Amino acid sequence: MDAATRIGPLVLAPVQSERVWGVRSLEPWFDVTGLERPVGEMWLTAEDCGIAAGSLQGETLAEAVRRFPGLLGEPGVGGFPLLIKILFPSDKLSVQVHPNDAQARAVGEMRGKTECWYVLSAEAGATVALGFKEALTLEQVREAIAAGTLEEKLAQVPVKAGDMVFVDAGTVHAIGPGVVILETQEYSDITYRLFDYGRPRELHLDAGLAVARVATGAGVVAAVDRGDRVELVRSDYFVVDRFVEDAELGFADELQILIALTEGCGLVSEDGEAIVLPKARAVVLPGEGVGYRLNGVGEVVRVRR
Repeated sequence: MDAATRIGPLVLAPVQSERVWGVRSLEPWFDVTGLERPVGEMWLTAEDCGIAAGSLQGETLAEAVRRFPGLLGEPGVGGFPLLIKILFPSDKLSVQVHPNDAQARAVGEMRGKTECWYVLSAEAGATVALGFKEALTLEQVREAIAAGTLEEKLAQVPVKAGDMVFVDAGTVHAIGPGVVILETQEYSDITYRLFDYGRPRELHLDAGLAVARVATGAGVVAAVDRGDRVELVRSDYFVVDRFVEDAELGFADELQILIALTEGCGLVSEDGEAIVLPKARAVVLPGEGVGYRLNGVGEVVRVRR
């Protein structure tokens, strides 16, 4: 693709998502304080995110995907493939579970929801819940929900800043307070709540237990040193890398998403176009054969399919 017809980097404006377990200040990640209602998530690659800078400025991500499905969409499925969020829990999230692709399509959805959590910050003693402490049948899970004892049967996994947690579809899980998490997931918002600590929100016991697995492959993932980057996790749905030094990005024919976690990180294309990556915003690089280099890197996370 010649320079005149390239899309180039697209900087997205995040979208706030209210949650009962959220916070009223998003600092230091966003200059947002004094919120009237609690915000639990900032969606960095929601399809209704506006394009704040780049050749398609003024469009939404959904509009851009419809115009350039081969560069921004998921072949054979449609839509933008990955939803990236930052989560700000001040209280426990519900105990929940997500379907896999086949289960989601059986109820008319495009995708299931396998996800991963990169821990940006964590208070001492912070944990996440992944699966169960001991083997249970699904009937025993149902009984624990009815008795209000499900939480005590969950396996609590300690986490600290810099950890990557993989959560495959079908894993019964929950996130506790005291952490800020960068979540990467298949683009799906299917959540089946199994237990919500008495909060007056709908539960989805039959649907949730139908997709839940009592054994799970979820857990903290060991990072792999790739020389110029650290590979935090690799799955069938996403690869997440962390850069702390200047590097050539590679994978020029693949869709890539960059999130700078520090100020001042630069991106330069092979033909000299340069931008500064805004902190905690998603910058989408279409897979149009253009090489890029990161300069002045503090910390940048790169997500690709």
